[in-house]
This record gives sequence, C-alpha cells and structure tokens, in this order.
Amino acid sequence: MPRQLQHLPRKDTVTTTIVARAHSSHALQLPTAAVVGPTLHGEGPHTGRPVSVVRLGMCNLACVWCDSSYTWDRSRYNLAIEAPDRGVHDICDEVASHGTRTTIVTGGEPLIHQGRQPLAELLIGLSAIGDVHLETNGTIPPTDHTRALVHHFAVSPKVSSSGESRHRRVRVGALRVYADLARSGRAHFQYVVTSGRDLDEVDEMVAEYRIPAREVWIVPEGSTADRMVSDDLAYLAQAVLARGYNLSTRLPVLIWGNRRPM
Repeated sequence: MPRQLQHLPRKDTVTTTIVARAHSSHALQLPTAAVVGPTLHGEGPHTGRPVSVVRLGMCNLACVWCDSSYTWDRSRYNLAIEAPDRGVHDICDEVASHGTRTTIVTGGEPLIHQGRQPLAELLIGLSAIGDVHLETNGTIPPTDHTRALVHHFAVSPKVSSSGESRHRRVRVGALRVYADLARSGRAHFQYVVTSGRDLDEVDEMVAEYRIPAREVWIVPEGSTADRMVSDDLAYLAQAVLARGYNLSTRLPVLIWGNRRPM
C-alpha cells in the first residue's frame, strides 16, 4: 500500500470524516450529471449486479457516437445545468442511502479530475461504503492513491470509428498500466465497436499491450435494442468466439430503451 495511504481512517469512520470535511469546504465539489441507484450494472463481466452509479462531467475525448455527450459537449449543452457542481458529501450520502455494495464512478472521463482533492475525497468516501468500480477511456493512468481506492477498472480505449485521432485516444504509458492491472485481475478492457472491422484494431492493441483475451469485452455500439440486436450481432459473436474474447450487450438499452444513460 502506498506510504501516504497507510494511515487512512478505518472504513467505519471514513464516511463521517468525509462528510465533515465536505461541509466545511465549498471547494469539495465535482461536476455531476447523475447519482443513480440502486440500478443494474449494464456492461461487461459484472452485468446485472445491483450497483449505484455516479456520473461525473467533463471528458478529454469527443467520440462521435458518445451517448453521454451532455456531460462534456459545451457546444450543444449547458453544462451548468447538465452537470452542475455537487458537494462530495451529498454524493456519498445519497449513495449510502441506496444500500448497494458497489458504486460505479463514470463520466465523461472521471480521471480528468484526478489530482484534485474533491475526486480523492469522493473515492475515499465511496470506498468506505463498498467496492468502487471506475470507468475510464484509458488515456489517463491512475495514481497510486486512485489504485488503492478503486477495486476494479473498466477500461474502454477508443478505436478509429470513434472519430478521435490516434494521438488523442491511444496513450501508451496509460495503456501499459491498465494492461498490468488486467493481468492481475483488477481491470478489464471494454471496446465499443460499430462493426466487425473494428476488431482488427482491438486485436492489434491486445497483442501490443499483452492484454489477456479473457479480460477483453466487445460491446456493440447502439442506442436502441433493435440496433444492438441486429444481424451484425450474430457475425460479431462468431468473430468474438474465434478470438477468445467476451461479448456484452448493454443491459440498460435492452431494458429501458433509448433513454439518457445513467
């Protein structure tokens, strides 16, 4: 455990500590699009498990098919309305009221706030409640502090169909860190694909960074159930099986349809 974390308060006292700190400082706030729960984990190896979701604002990428662009796209949305600043203590209190054992911190890109006290305090508070899973696009490596507080990372590097340049979406140093975490069972890689052609890029990344095939999940892009469960899905399933990867749909889309994601 990193030296600076050796004397963290016990879990049963951390929530009280974080709330007291947050009440005493208006600076402990994060842009927050939603706090939802209890709900169901939507994708990947933990699909269907009861969770809470904390969706933060802001991102360092701008994928053309992003289903949460309201968290970062200032050209189309008023972020003061869509992702207003919210106190860390309020977020932790609401999550604690859900009674779930796992909280997903997502975005946007949550690690864009890494290095700031509010995110550090949020992770401390949520880890006192239960396991913390963090969803990231894999461009920002976690610090030792973040790694100590996050139980599992869902890493979603973007392929070229995202519309982002390779320079922006592929960061070698960060991907090496996440690949190491995947080999130790603390991360999985989750690729959104628009067609079977995207799998060639996935294959290259898996080979280059030695990502275990068992920790690779392929998710078809789609905002409706009809689009997700199309003829392409059967082809994709065969291609995924041939590679030893895993296939995941998006459970919220199948259950609730074309609603704003949580």
